[in-house]
Amino acid sequence: MPRQGLVAGPDFEYFRRRFFTPVEVAQHNQPEDLWVSYLGYVYDLTPLAQEYKGDLLLKPIVEVAGQDISHWFDPKTRDIRKHIDPLTGSQRYRTPRGRFLHVPPQLPRSDWANDFGKPWWQGSRYEVGRLSAKTRNIRIINTLTSQEHTLEVGALESMWEILHRYLPYNAHAASYTWKYEGEKLNMECTLEENGIRDEEEEFDYLNMDGTLHTPAILLYFNDDLTEL
Repeated sequence: MPRQGLVAGPDFEYFRRRFFTPVEVAQHNQPEDLWVSYLGYVYDLTPLAQEYKGDLLLKPIVEVAGQDISHWFDPKTRDIRKHIDPLTGSQRYRTPRGRFLHVPPQLPRSDWANDFGKPWWQGSRYEVGRLSAKTRNIRIINTLTSQEHTLEVGALESMWEILHRYLPYNAHAASYTWKYEGEKLNMECTLEENGIRDEEEEFDYLNMDGTLHTPAILLYFNDDLTEL
């Protein structure tokens, strides 16, 4: 039975984020913590980097750690872009940065092992979520402590996902009622679905600084200190 005051919602011990912003992806830019995004999804290639540590074919991937590499791919086939090799006259993968892991060599070689199964870019084994195509800022104000934080969130994230983002600033976030302009928010819905419009384009059109008009969500404390 949930404790008194706890806002009903997902079990955050097993909660999995659906969306990540480009800024978040960019923070994972080392061989020991290597993320990339492509074609709208985010992938954690850290296990791949660990498996092939020291392999020269890993270098082109490490060089783009934390970046979006959608330009490597054909959006229709979701495979690496191909071209006609001028040396062999055959179709092969286009790799301007140099050949990388799981890409066959230009010519047959006895030292190339192709027993790795599917190439790393096929399938969802490294997928961690979707890339937020559109992000926006939101202010969250704790009316009990008067603390205020501004978060960058994905436009399609639910309020539960935004609450999850806010947990590092307030471990008791689920013990608060979340409101906007006096109305209790539906935590299953997005900001826009809760009537919190994204007016960034309108501010740009009017040459106004949108950061001075970031919407604010007010948090009202209930009656416990539930930690998630």
